[in-house]
Amino acid sequence: MSALVLVGVALVVQKFGGTSVADAERIRAVADHVARTRRQGHQVVVVVSAMGKTTDELLRLADDVSRARPGRELDMLLSSGERITTALLCMALADLGTPAASFTGSQAGIITDTTHGRAKITEVRGDRLRQALAVGQVPVVAGFQGVSVARDVTTLGRGGSDTTAVALAATLGAQACEIYTDVSGVFSADPRIVPAARRLAAVSFDEMLEIAATGGRVLALRSVEFARNHGVPLHVRSSFTWEAGTWVKGEDESMEQSIVSAVTHDTTEAKVTVTGVPDRPGVAASLFRGLADRAVNVDMIVQNTSVRGTTDISFTVPKDDLAVSLEVALALAPTIGATDVLADPDVSRVSLVGAGMKTNPGVTAAMFETLAREGINIEMISTSSIRISCVIHTDAVEQAVQALHEAFELA
Repeated sequence: MSALVLVGVALVVQKFGGTSVADAERIRAVADHVARTRRQGHQVVVVVSAMGKTTDELLRLADDVSRARPGRELDMLLSSGERITTALLCMALADLGTPAASFTGSQAGIITDTTHGRAKITEVRGDRLRQALAVGQVPVVAGFQGVSVARDVTTLGRGGSDTTAVALAATLGAQACEIYTDVSGVFSADPRIVPAARRLAAVSFDEMLEIAATGGRVLALRSVEFARNHGVPLHVRSSFTWEAGTWVKGEDESMEQSIVSAVTHDTTEAKVTVTGVPDRPGVAASLFRGLADRAVNVDMIVQNTSVRGTTDISFTVPKDDLAVSLEVALALAPTIGATDVLADPDVSRVSLVGAGMKTNPGVTAAMFETLAREGINIEMISTSSIRISCVIHTDAVEQAVQALHEAFELA
């Protein structure tokens, strides 16, 4: 495979998100594209999401009928959305003379652990899909779902269809996994905030992991991790224009080595501060073990310098987990000797991502200087070799993104 095109006869996995299959017209357009790819001589495996807002509507319906919403039954309900799309797309392909067969996650051989709502793939048995390909069919697989080792239907959580597609691409040895969405690729910033943001021709897996983890919502984080671990090239494209988009692949193949590739932001986080914590071994361990046991994903952590034997610990969590985080911290406060627990839901994160940061000093200083000129206060800081993140007040996010995008000349 060249950097940007499929060559020869290839096996390609094409994943279509909810906006790409939102109605009958969009499904017919997708079917036409799949059939066209077949006519070019390629084998195609398709993964689809539920149509439009179907999943949200099913969640609302569940809320209307139940307070408990047992995880097993919720997964049974939510998995139905993707199954509808698979059948309709196969019907549209039949009209174009392209033989196709629909598969649920379990029929496609996607085996998961037993965690409902956030199941992880443990194995993919692709025998039935290989058989379908061998007889000239296009397998159309329901994304976002699988079957657990306990033989229950499970769902993979937010972005699960991306993960399904990458897992199938790895198992079947696909030449590429194409992720079709309503944007034409990965951009240097959110185009809704920075109209001058540019589409990136290529980014490395490591850069894409940081972009996904810090607010870039084009690809699900778990799918990028899976692609990197199994060496599956990803191509993010628009199902509305069908133009070439952004390739995500190994760094040694990357076409760009910019110092800074993108500015990302995330407004879905909240900050928790535990004050007056005794500065002794094991205290932080007790706090974060309690959070881990409740499946709270802690991101940034800052511990202040000890003053008179006590310190403050601040950390960020998803806003959806704020209530649970407060419950855990308040319950543990007497045990660990903390004086108070504070919450701030009005914080957000802005980040710079770029593989070139590893060999170019001064990026951190330039970022802080830019935010200072804009009068934006930094509350927390976190870094990696190719990322710098700052927690700021939510009201300043758009101003920060625009200023950083301009300061690093990303337009």
